[in-house]
Amino acid sequence: MTRTVHRVTATVLALFLGLVSFALLASSPASAADDTAVIDHAQPTKGAVRLLVSVPGTDPVDYDKVGVEIDGTTVGSEAVAASTTNVERTSILAIDTSNSMKGPRIAEAKKAALAYLASVPDNVKVGVVSFDDSVKTLVAPTLDRAAATRAIGELTLTLHTALYDGVLGAIKAAGPGGADSGQRKILVLSDGEDTTATNLTDVLDAIKASGVGVDVVSLQQGDANQPLEAMASAGKGKVFTTADPAALSTAFASEAAALARQIVVTAQVPTSFRETSSNVDVTVPTDSQAYTASAYVPVRTAADIAAEQAAAAAPQPVKAGPLTVSRNVVLGAVGAIGVGLLGLVGVLAIGGNKPAQNLTLSEQIQAYGVMSVPGQAGPRRDDAGPTPLAGQARQAAEKALANNKNYEAKLAAALESAGVDLRPAEWLLFRAGIGVAGGLLGILIGAGNLVLGILLVVAVLVAPPIYLRVKAAKRLKAFATALPDTLQLMSGSLSAGLSLAQSIDTIVREGVDPIASEFRRVVVETRLGVTLEDSMEGVAERMQSRDFGWVVMAIRIQREVGGNLAELLLTVAATLREREFLRRHVRALSAEGRLSCYILGGLPPAFMVYLAVTRPDYVRVMYTTPIGWILLIVMGALLSVGIFWMSKLAKVDV
Repeated sequence: MTRTVHRVTATVLALFLGLVSFALLASSPASAADDTAVIDHAQPTKGAVRLLVSVPGTDPVDYDKVGVEIDGTTVGSEAVAASTTNVERTSILAIDTSNSMKGPRIAEAKKAALAYLASVPDNVKVGVVSFDDSVKTLVAPTLDRAAATRAIGELTLTLHTALYDGVLGAIKAAGPGGADSGQRKILVLSDGEDTTATNLTDVLDAIKASGVGVDVVSLQQGDANQPLEAMASAGKGKVFTTADPAALSTAFASEAAALARQIVVTAQVPTSFRETSSNVDVTVPTDSQAYTASAYVPVRTAADIAAEQAAAAAPQPVKAGPLTVSRNVVLGAVGAIGVGLLGLVGVLAIGGNKPAQNLTLSEQIQAYGVMSVPGQAGPRRDDAGPTPLAGQARQAAEKALANNKNYEAKLAAALESAGVDLRPAEWLLFRAGIGVAGGLLGILIGAGNLVLGILLVVAVLVAPPIYLRVKAAKRLKAFATALPDTLQLMSGSLSAGLSLAQSIDTIVREGVDPIASEFRRVVVETRLGVTLEDSMEGVAERMQSRDFGWVVMAIRIQREVGGNLAELLLTVAATLREREFLRRHVRALSAEGRLSCYILGGLPPAFMVYLAVTRPDYVRVMYTTPIGWILLIVMGALLSVGIFWMSKLAKVDV
């Protein structure tokens, strides 16, 4: 009887202890005790390696006493909290949203995930993946906690459990591995077995190949928990097993606390070290004890080792002494060169405007540009002319132009049309001076950027011809605008009894430029023997004015057949006013088309130049690769055709 009582008592006690053990297991996450530090990630940098270390416990870390040994050699190191660095850390929440999670399980899962988001360090990127019948990446890894919070709050349940595909989707969402990818971890929450045809072996191989860490929070017990344990083992992580949904918050909180306890240790790699990987030991002291983390990790890149070997084998520069040139001295030198070039251009311009002495009659006529012969002007022989240096530079430019007489003639005509009081040789020197000054200014502004210097050289070389064309167009327009009033003034002078030559002299004294300056040339040329009609026809050619050409034709006819010239000029003036009114009306109607041509034609090259200055790495492929050259040529051709077509559509001859 006594034996029977003892046997029953022992059985009841064993059952009681078993129930207590089961209750304790169900009420808190179960995991192996882990009181060692772990090196989670290593990122080689130039001359050093950055180590991401997880420190257990809750005691404060003594960062100043953290020590590192590389291959048994103590090296210098610095340690800081990982939350204060830019080391990449990515965490993916893979949450089971199958129908077996309904009720308190999904509610507690949402609560635990939200608590995780609230406590995880701010510089950890968090992504959210759900899996049920299918796998959905609700939020890609981001620092935007609001987006992750919305995704967790909108979780809905579906019938099946694609557990394996969900883990594969989380691996894909974590991104590719590599030295710069940082730490990538997946936190899986599930309460059921996989219901798809995906093979567990393929999932385990994918976890190992990706190098991503996997921690699992399981709401299952027994054999159903084995696949989750296998995935955690492949990801070198831990399994938290609990049957109580309320314990999920504790599991998620421990994950967030582990991320908050991570530190970054930057260890200096010895310059004599020639291995890409090595054994690294990190000692992390705290208030209560010192933790040690050991791992075989990459400490140097092969590229850094090759670069150091190449630098050591290359000839070393010879130091000429302690003399150094400051940036201010360089800026002053470049500024002095620019001022010197501008001074040279100024001397040339001033020297070209001084009165010449001892000129022959042919040279005097040639000075007014009517009977000039390209290449035969010769150097001036004035005693008060420019300095010898400027004279030699101009002679060199004149000799260069003498080899291309057609270009000199075109340049002289352009200068005359624009009203620029410079000879072709002087204009050529001016362009060369501002080209050099523009290149120096580009290099100065771009702090040695050769591309910017070349762009500014091209810009200042293209700008002078554009300036001449713009100024000539404005001058021609001003001539055409003032021509009707000039003819009316001439008609009034003729009606008052003055001759045609006297009426022209009146225009010179009372008219406005460019009419007055051109008619002044007419007066001078007639005094030198040129007929009045020929001189006025020269004005029509220089001003490219068909209207004034008709006036000259009318004057020729009137002189041959007779008639009232004053009335004729009034009629012509009235006709020109009507044509000018029509021309302005057409120009106003076509303004939109011309403006569109300017904007659409100028925006692409202007934006290209802007990117070349502000983001040179972004557009460098356009002019350093064959496909970039082809694209530039094709785009330039298409843009040119478009500009030509739009300009022709917007141009209406009156």
